[in-house]
Amino acid sequence: MAVSDSTPQQKILTVSELNRLAREILEMSFPLFWVSGEVSNFTRAASGHWYFSLKDAGAQVRCVMFKGRNSYVDFMPREGDKIEARATVTLYEARGDFQLTVEFIQKAGLGTLFEAFERLKKALSTEGLFDAARKRPIQQFPKAIGIVTSADAAALRDVLTTLKRRNPNIPVIIYPTPVQGKGAAARIAEAIDMANQRAEVDTLIVCRGGGSLEDLWSFNEEIVARAVYQSQIPVISGVGHETDFTICDFVADLRAATPTAAAELACVDSVTLQNNLKQITKAMYQRIERLIHTHTQRLDYLAKRLISPTQKIQASQAHLRQLSLRLAAGGDRQLRFHQHRLQSLSEHLHLLNPNQVLSRGYAIVKDADDAVVSDVHQLSHQQLVHITFANGGIHAKIHEKNSP
Repeated sequence: MAVSDSTPQQKILTVSELNRLAREILEMSFPLFWVSGEVSNFTRAASGHWYFSLKDAGAQVRCVMFKGRNSYVDFMPREGDKIEARATVTLYEARGDFQLTVEFIQKAGLGTLFEAFERLKKALSTEGLFDAARKRPIQQFPKAIGIVTSADAAALRDVLTTLKRRNPNIPVIIYPTPVQGKGAAARIAEAIDMANQRAEVDTLIVCRGGGSLEDLWSFNEEIVARAVYQSQIPVISGVGHETDFTICDFVADLRAATPTAAAELACVDSVTLQNNLKQITKAMYQRIERLIHTHTQRLDYLAKRLISPTQKIQASQAHLRQLSLRLAAGGDRQLRFHQHRLQSLSEHLHLLNPNQVLSRGYAIVKDADDAVVSDVHQLSHQQLVHITFANGGIHAKIHEKNSP
């Protein structure tokens, strides 16, 4: 039977096109989700990418976790590990393999632990256990430092080594306790309470080394949080590594990134103190030296102005002699001046003396009232007058007068 030319021809896909369409449909249909399973066939490629399968009792699925994402995971998955993966569904087109692209993984059960962590954190925060206002300052110069941790922990050795290096003179008291496993939280709380009852330290370091969330879980228990909160001794929490945070960290008076960092925060470095003391001493001596130089210069200046009593008497005597000489000289000048003036006045007076005039032939005529007659018209005929000469006087009578 011949095929009609009117029958429409259907699109024939290539394998590559088919796989691409399948990948696109899968990626659009499955958003980012969580899946749990057991790790098998784990391989770490030279590129740094991880390839493995997740399986359960009934199925398995291939997975890839690229280097850029697995670098944030703090553990290396092993065969048989139960994990939880946050992933997207995709299809590896080259082989047509259905697989998951994993963004993050954690050990199975951590989701539940995280939820418990967040619930307790919220409850204690609401209650006020994390309030900054209640946190106490750490003693800068403690008389003794206490450590709550496992006696066999590497963290204890790190703390002791750091304390000895920074300030070997500070006594250290260890309150040993398990830091992991069943019942560890209660034992940690008991060690904190014991340190407070004995009251023999000024600072308490609660610490342990790094580990998984399960390893650090004892420090997320409420009993530990309340023991730290009720402690009368300031507490430094140094649990895990830089990226680890526990409930103990939030309640403590001070959080340190690591146990070693906690030891560094617990006391001042003695070498630093000695260097600071040397600098302060040097600065003090320099300042004292400057003050001495300043006051010495001022003393020299004042010494130049200061005159001894003998010198002052001698200076006063010299000044007195100068004044005496000036006074004598001035008095002599005044005396000569007044003598000269007296002589001048005497000579002038001598010239004005009537006797001098009379001695030259002049005479003084006075009437009966002893008034000087200076005009001929003042006289009348037969008037009595008195005439004074240089060597005596006479009484006379006017017989005749001549007018000019």
